[in-house]
Amino acid sequence: MPTTAKKLVSALALGTLATTAACGGGTDAATEDIELRMSVWTSNEDQLALFDSIADAYIADHPEITSITFESLPFEEYNTTLTTQIAGGNAPDLAWMGDLSADLIDSGALVPLTDALEGTEGWDYGDLLPSVTGEFSRDGELYAYPFSNSPFALYVNTDLLAEAGQTFDPAGLTWDKVSEIGAAVHDATGKGGFVVNDFNYSSWNTLATVWTGFGASAWNEDGTECGFTSPEMTEAFTFLHKAIYTDESMPGPGTTADFFAGDAAFAVAQVSRAGNLDGSFAYDIAPLPAGPAGDYSVIGQAGMGVLASSPNAEAATGFLAFLTNPENAAQLAQYFPPPRQSLLTGEALAANNEKFTAEQLQTVVVDQIADAVTLPNHTNPAEIAQKAKTELDAMWAPDADIPGVLASVCSAIDPLLVAK
Repeated sequence: MPTTAKKLVSALALGTLATTAACGGGTDAATEDIELRMSVWTSNEDQLALFDSIADAYIADHPEITSITFESLPFEEYNTTLTTQIAGGNAPDLAWMGDLSADLIDSGALVPLTDALEGTEGWDYGDLLPSVTGEFSRDGELYAYPFSNSPFALYVNTDLLAEAGQTFDPAGLTWDKVSEIGAAVHDATGKGGFVVNDFNYSSWNTLATVWTGFGASAWNEDGTECGFTSPEMTEAFTFLHKAIYTDESMPGPGTTADFFAGDAAFAVAQVSRAGNLDGSFAYDIAPLPAGPAGDYSVIGQAGMGVLASSPNAEAATGFLAFLTNPENAAQLAQYFPPPRQSLLTGEALAANNEKFTAEQLQTVVVDQIADAVTLPNHTNPAEIAQKAKTELDAMWAPDADIPGVLASVCSAIDPLLVAK
């Protein structure tokens, strides 16, 4: 049976204790010729070049560090590769993290950062938005810097809408209206109505971009009780099921409708996906449509932290503080929506964004981050994701028993939530 991420990360926690005991704890094993390695999931050459340039500037002022390497791992295999490295004693010094963060924090695998960042001259810890630090914090302590905070938005193919004789008004837009327009586009053109990017009837957590508007959540705030049987979640899945099988406004299982290839009228996707717009059709972008619970916003996050097992944890923390200081955070903001309030203005973001205007970025990024919720995250995310997907497979049939399927999801994941 495959080893779960939680078990792999627990191995790191044990290794960390042993390392601390052997070394007396707290200081780097070496004071010179330090080589640092950070695991990332980007393979974008421009992004990697920026990271390299920041690292070179740091090395120039820190002769004890001889190299800083950014190890690019495939996104689809990132969690598995990182946890395998951790369990095998080959963990990087620093790493990006998404839904693995809860496991890493709860197992003691990450170095606390708050004191180090607050104590770095000019770092300005108070500039961080509280709404984006929660996912990477425990009991007021920050364990990873939330370098990317990308809101989900509604992308609109205005050419397809015009072809179907439809108009789009972002003011007062609701999910019911999106489904209505999407159905009309599908009827008139044969193209897809609305899609949730990356869902593909597999990654169910992305549907939080819809169900949050219905007042639903995957589990309660402390992650101990399943939320799939709530009336709000039932209403959300009833809406989705009707959109697929009755209104045909959402492409069904096995149907590919790539918005960025011009195959759908609407797409829910992160603002950071704008690079996929190639100019082949006219487009617009708006905040997520309102649901029965009103307006809302959802963000996808990524953090970067220092692994506690690193023999160079102190040096790695110093570099992380430099990489994320106000000046370098401004450089990173051209690719990743920043956590710093001082950098979050439409004009600042538009300076490095050719796809959207300052007004659009103010509306879909800046105005959304402060009150946003994140995609569902929990300890042992891989096992929870797989068990829930297995049960939700029964949802994607015309005659699905919606309440029954949702109850089976809770039955499957409840033991994992209780074990948190």
